[in-house]
Amino acid sequence: MKSSFLSFKRILTLAIFMFVIGFSYAQDGEALFNANCKSCHYATSEKLIGPGLQGIEKRRNRAWLYPWIKNSSAVIKSGDAYAVNIYNEYNKTAMTAQNLSNAEIDAVLDYIKKYVPPVAAPAAGVPLAGEPAEDGFPWLLLFVTSILIVVALALGRIQKSLQHALRDKEGQPHPALLKGKAFYKTWIRGNKKLIAGVLVIGALIGSVKGWYALKDVGVTQGYEPDQPIKFSHKLHAGDNGIACLYCHSGAEQSKHANIPSAILCMNCHKGIKKGPNYGTEEIGKIYAALDWDGSKYGSNQKPIQWTRVHNLPDLAYFNHSQHVKVGKIECQQCHGAVDKMEVLKQDQPLTMGWCIDCHRTAEVKVAGNGYYDEKALAGIHKQYGADAKITVEKIGGTECARCHY
Repeated sequence: MKSSFLSFKRILTLAIFMFVIGFSYAQDGEALFNANCKSCHYATSEKLIGPGLQGIEKRRNRAWLYPWIKNSSAVIKSGDAYAVNIYNEYNKTAMTAQNLSNAEIDAVLDYIKKYVPPVAAPAAGVPLAGEPAEDGFPWLLLFVTSILIVVALALGRIQKSLQHALRDKEGQPHPALLKGKAFYKTWIRGNKKLIAGVLVIGALIGSVKGWYALKDVGVTQGYEPDQPIKFSHKLHAGDNGIACLYCHSGAEQSKHANIPSAILCMNCHKGIKKGPNYGTEEIGKIYAALDWDGSKYGSNQKPIQWTRVHNLPDLAYFNHSQHVKVGKIECQQCHGAVDKMEVLKQDQPLTMGWCIDCHRTAEVKVAGNGYYDEKALAGIHKQYGADAKITVEKIGGTECARCHY
């Protein structure tokens, strides 16, 4: 009897272990992509900082992708023609080395292969089209685990019946059946290892889930608030090709990228009184804020209460002009494809880790840049070698006091 119950426990433990491992693995692809890839790549074919990853396995097989993802610099140095072409295409900026195993890379690639971008905002509680239901629950694995448990229970009952038949044949008494609290106490005492294993696995899953929950506290990636005026960046910056710095001139001249005043809007909208999407309704709100009657401004002007989208904590220092004018960084690198956004949203996480990753890989554009002192650069070349790539990290870009004061 004891032997049959031990067999049942082993089968049940195996079933639970397979379910837990499978559930965790089902989550890994998306979590690993978000943690390691999302800041530079879209899961679609659209470019961000690096190329879009949809269809990547049609361009290169996994045997090539493993070493490339783990250490792209080494693949480039080996002279691989495809790697060198990518390196040159993206301004000779090598991808950050990723500390991922082959199995983890497989999980990311499988996630990318199955990824379908959402086409519209669904009703509350309804998953996006083409995406898995909430938490990506592995229903197939649950079904298989349920079958294993049913089989284990059936085998246990069969073995129990055979034990009863054997005792009847040999004239042995049957053990007294325990009920209620006595049964549960006896079962717990006899299954300490099983209970301990389930608790350990539960604690591991809880700690992983807790980590992913806590790491996103204060991170507002994807924040897309409604604004008092429906301003389309796609229409202005994309379709009409208005330069970012025309409206946000402060990004090149100061720490802040200013929100343009309504007066600046009137440079165009004194003449353009009707928009392609909303007619006169939204432009009329600009006129109302400036108390514009069509020929002059009135005295009853009111500021437009825009909702800020990108916020950094007070403990972090960030200077737009240092990045835009000196670093010559494109606005899209931090703000995403703004020229394709009808409603502005926060595209990147703007976390400290995301900034540091950029500082470690972004090459300083020193050629013809009068901001950098030649003597200082000579010292850096002497330290790292004349042909070394000078990253922001090598000129102090990861020192704590540069961003925290």
